[in-house]
Amino acid sequence: MSEQKATNITAHAHSVSKEERSKLMGHKGCVLWFTGLSACGKSTVANAVDRKLHDAGVHTTVLDGDNIRFGLNKNLGFSAEDRAENIRRIGEVAKLFADAGVVAATAFISPYRADRDKVRALMGSGGFVEIYVNASLETCEARDPKGLYKKARAGEIKGFTGIDDPYEAPEKAELVLDANTKGIDELANEVVAYLKANGYIS
Repeated sequence: MSEQKATNITAHAHSVSKEERSKLMGHKGCVLWFTGLSACGKSTVANAVDRKLHDAGVHTTVLDGDNIRFGLNKNLGFSAEDRAENIRRIGEVAKLFADAGVVAATAFISPYRADRDKVRALMGSGGFVEIYVNASLETCEARDPKGLYKKARAGEIKGFTGIDDPYEAPEKAELVLDANTKGIDELANEVVAYLKANGYIS
């Protein structure tokens, strides 16, 4: 679904560089890619980080899996092909935000390693922060705020990640959050600390 279909188009260079935009913002733009099983806490942690950064004067946005599927990606389902296209589009949009000097947090299951690695490659060196929100299947099923695991176990949802579809955990995540034992605020603080330690924010 990601082949180049348009013809007679030309890429145009921008007169304002990514570095100039970051200088104006007072911090570096980047993509915080939260990944993990459904109900692991991706969106909750991403929004907690968003609040902390916003309150500190950092320009941010959050791209959330469900919200994006109401708009930009409403024509996509949950087949492997559609999941790949979902992540490709989000990667492209997140890159636009990062290039503008914004810290863009994304919260998507993004179960396939290859799809996440394509976004990493798209971002180039240093702009992609993969954050694995690591919660066991047992923990996620116990939370199950949307009742999705219960439906998947009952056979009402097919191709559900962690039940009858795989989740490929990151092998080279910049940050691994222990969502089994730590609270949201502690996890969000770990992300903010990482950004400070690695020069994205001051």
